[in-house]
Amino acid sequence: MEIIENIASMHALSERKRMEGKLIGFVPTMGFLHEGHLSLIREAKKLSDMVIVSIFVNPTQFKPNEDYDKYPRDLEGDTKKVNSAGGDIIFAPSARDMYPDGYLTYVNVEGITETLCGISRPGHFRGVTTVVTKLFNIVKPHKAFFGQKDYQQSVIIKKMVRDLNMDIDIILLPTVREHDGLAMSSRNSFLSTEERKVAPVLYRALIMASEMVKNGEKNTRKIYSEMKRMIENESLVVIDYIAITDPENLRDISVIEGKTLIALAVRIGDTRLIDNILTEPQGS
Repeated sequence: MEIIENIASMHALSERKRMEGKLIGFVPTMGFLHEGHLSLIREAKKLSDMVIVSIFVNPTQFKPNEDYDKYPRDLEGDTKKVNSAGGDIIFAPSARDMYPDGYLTYVNVEGITETLCGISRPGHFRGVTTVVTKLFNIVKPHKAFFGQKDYQQSVIIKKMVRDLNMDIDIILLPTVREHDGLAMSSRNSFLSTEERKVAPVLYRALIMASEMVKNGEKNTRKIYSEMKRMIENESLVVIDYIAITDPENLRDISVIEGKTLIALAVRIGDTRLIDNILTEPQGS
């Protein structure tokens, strides 16, 4: 397995592999890899001739008061994990190379970036869409693999790919969870022992809401209230948002009639966690 840091070298390798007829699978990450990332790499290996994994903590998707500087980094450990999962190349550029002095160009998807996480993290998704566009241009993948935990991000990237006529298949794979249901996330490492104990309330609230939908509850206010009650019963957890939306356009809905996205974000201490579930009434 090879680690490439230089953008021009990565660009040249990808171009050469495409000329050879190789199908490139791409897993973009910010590193500090866990089983969720590895599941994406393994699936990419099944569907591609060559798997490239980017490891880049992207500064443009962090607000000034967020955790960019303390975001966990472990390239040595990540290299071993990528190798064990079947990855072929790690692309690990520097922030200086990705955003050189005088950088002025950004990609913005309107509307769907201004709801859910976009409300409390203004500018976040502009950073995401910009770096993903740059990575797509450098790596030149045929397929790119993302996890459902970041569902809003996947909707935004799919929209960007369609609108900008990018010839890339976006593949969304299920959220990978700890034994107690907590969605795997690099930020879980920030949680103290007590905070980690209460964190599974996110998934319990989502499962409860999904069961309400399956059992015929259509009123989103009732579902919201029950979720809020359950989560606020844990004193360490502060709700950022609970949203019940159309999974295609992320607009809030008041009456559930078909497939529905239930998403939430909370703060536990200084750590912000997100999670979601897709659900629908039985027989719909």
